[in-house]
Amino acid sequence: MKSIITYISICCLFLLFTSCSGDKSQNRDHLVFRYNENAAVNSLDPAFSRIRPSIWVCNQMFTGLVQLNDSLNIKPDIAKKWEISPDGKTYTFTLRNDVYFHKSDLFGSDSTRTVTAADFTYSLNRLLDENVAAPGRWILQNVETFHAVNDSVFQIQLNKTFPAFLGLLTMKYASVVPHEAFEKQGYDFRANPIGTGPFQFKIWEENVKLVLRRNPLYYEKDEQGNSLPYLEAVAITFLPDKQSGFLQFAQGKLDFVSGLDPSYKDEILTPKGQLQPKYADRVNMITGPYLNTEYMGFRLDGPDAAVKDKRIRQALNYGFERAKMIMYLRNGMGTPAINGMIPTGLGGYGCEGYDYNPVKAKELVASYRADTGDNNPKIQISTSASYLDITEYLQREWQKIGLNVEVDVNPPSTLTQAISTGKTSFFKASWIADYPDAENYLSLFYSKNFSPGGPNYTHFKNEEFDRLYEQTFLITDDKERQEIYKQLDALVMEEAPVIALFYDKAARFTGKDVSGLGINPLNLLTLKRVKKAEKE
Repeated sequence: MKSIITYISICCLFLLFTSCSGDKSQNRDHLVFRYNENAAVNSLDPAFSRIRPSIWVCNQMFTGLVQLNDSLNIKPDIAKKWEISPDGKTYTFTLRNDVYFHKSDLFGSDSTRTVTAADFTYSLNRLLDENVAAPGRWILQNVETFHAVNDSVFQIQLNKTFPAFLGLLTMKYASVVPHEAFEKQGYDFRANPIGTGPFQFKIWEENVKLVLRRNPLYYEKDEQGNSLPYLEAVAITFLPDKQSGFLQFAQGKLDFVSGLDPSYKDEILTPKGQLQPKYADRVNMITGPYLNTEYMGFRLDGPDAAVKDKRIRQALNYGFERAKMIMYLRNGMGTPAINGMIPTGLGGYGCEGYDYNPVKAKELVASYRADTGDNNPKIQISTSASYLDITEYLQREWQKIGLNVEVDVNPPSTLTQAISTGKTSFFKASWIADYPDAENYLSLFYSKNFSPGGPNYTHFKNEEFDRLYEQTFLITDDKERQEIYKQLDALVMEEAPVIALFYDKAARFTGKDVSGLGINPLNLLTLKRVKKAEKE
């Protein structure tokens, strides 16, 4: 009975905004933003916002001390200003006094209350609580202490200088939550969240529909002094098939599609990455750099001898044409990764990597064979079905330089486990930035980050790399630090523990009636400034 009532409630709420029965009932569709998620939202608690679907929803409901704009500049949020001590270890935040939690019976007769510095003490302590077991705990790994100086001043002390720390605080993990929700016995915050963001929770029928409503108490205003957000509601459906979701968008039943899936890429885009003519007059395409580097990795302490030899790794790097791969397999959506692992859009980008050079590749293979006597090196690459087209293309190209590579296809979860535990010596992977600093990518090669305890899946170890990497933490000047980032990336390219394939592009498709959506290199969905034009 409960599920039937919930379903009826969802339908009634949606119909409230889409009713158009005559002149007296104005069409409210322009006040609702609709999109589909093909993957489940695991939680509405920001401390558990580890996967993109959950991050997107939490970004509408929760805020923290600081936020990012679309250019990845760190801006004030609940903290209206901050100071960093000369040694780079103490961060002092001064909070706004007009930020309120979403209305709830938990707050008694007033239904809400203002956010104070003590709320940030409580929220960050949740991340550290082993009983909570939040996956966001790692963002505080360089924090020594934190405390509320008074109601409006919050201070964080680091145990070492970490210039990228403010970027970590823009993540949803660092959002503020009310202690009342966790102190009331039986209250399920996972399914009934209370935040401070532009939208507030209304209904969640797991794997069916999730609805958010406008927060009338939200504190941000636009440049003309109008209160944000403009929309009245956000309605999210959960069709698991991406092609079905795209069909809903093409029929006008959804306002937004993110990304380019093989199931519909040729339907909407030409081979050169332009909108197909039949969509040009009713669809807007927004593209931009995406902080995601697609790559192949070698397990350097694995059992396969061939990939332990730098000549083979370099030959594989030289042995295919990245631009051709992007044009034919990605419809132009990407940039050839010929400048290292750090993607476009981050300081430190631009070292000299690998471009197509089949002559050099063949020379390296011949040198390896002559020195080792191994005329038929065993090379097997592990991938998932989503990247089978790319790996098969590489397989064909590498045959031309004299290397036979077998392709082993695995379910995504199996592949992830195999990469982490070293059960595969050559694998397809990607790295999406958690925060806007190139250190995030270079951490993949720091020897103290060996998997499974850290993200160094290749088990790359180089003393000079470690020394320079540790040195960057002591440098507060951004330009000086970014020059060292470039040196580090160049060192990685020379040793070739990875093959950088391409730097991804974020792609968003909307109806012509949608404005203000924007795009950013973290592919974070921000809806507080979105408007929909009213249809005649």
